[in-house]
Amino acid sequence: MASRRGTAKTRVQSDKYSVLLPTYNERENLPLIVWLLVKYFGESYRNSVSDLHVVPGTAYIHGIQHASGNFIIIMDADLSHHPNFIPQFIEKQKEGGYDLVSGTRYRGDGGVYGWDLRGANFIKQVLLRPGASDLTGSFRLYKTEVLKKLVEQCVSKGYVFQLEMIVHARQLGYTVGEVPISFVDRVYGESKLGGNEIVSFLRGLLTL
Repeated sequence: MASRRGTAKTRVQSDKYSVLLPTYNERENLPLIVWLLVKYFGESYRNSVSDLHVVPGTAYIHGIQHASGNFIIIMDADLSHHPNFIPQFIEKQKEGGYDLVSGTRYRGDGGVYGWDLRGANFIKQVLLRPGASDLTGSFRLYKTEVLKKLVEQCVSKGYVFQLEMIVHARQLGYTVGEVPISFVDRVYGESKLGGNEIVSFLRGLLTL
C-alpha cells in the first residue's frame, strides 16, 4: 500500500501543464495574460508549467504537436477566461482522475457577464444530451493524449468545434469534470463571432 501511495504521489508531482492560447486580435493582451498565469498558478503549481503556446485562431494542432506537458490547458486570450480558475481545474482533475475538465458558466457559482447564451445552450442540451452543462465554452483542461484523440475525431471549425469535442468525449467514454467559472465578455480585442460563425454553428449543431 505504501508503494502505491508513493507511486501516485510521484505521478502527481511529475504532472506538467502546457498552456495553449488561441488568439484572433488579442496579441496586445499576452503580456498581461502571462503575468496572470504566473500569479495564479501559485507556488503549488508554478514549477509544473512546462510551456506556453500562442496559436492563430483554432490552430490547435500546431500547439498540441509542440506541447510537452501531459496535460494541456486551453483558454481564450481575450481575458474572458481568468487564470485564477486554473488551480481549481487542476484540483478537480486530480480529485476524479478526469480525462478533461471544462469550465461551466451554467452551474454552481458560474456566470456570464456581458452576454448570455443560456437559450442556445438549452437547445443543445435537449437535442444532444451530452452530459455536460456548458457545451461551447473553450476554457478546458485535457489529458494530452485525450485531446489529440478528440481533435482527430472532430471535423467542425469555429464555435461548434467545442461542442463536437464534448460530444465525442462522451461517445468515446472519456470522463468529464466541470468547474464553475465567471465568463466576462472580452476586455480587449475584437469579437470573433460574426454572421458566418453563427451560420456555421447552426449547421454543425444539426449534423451532430
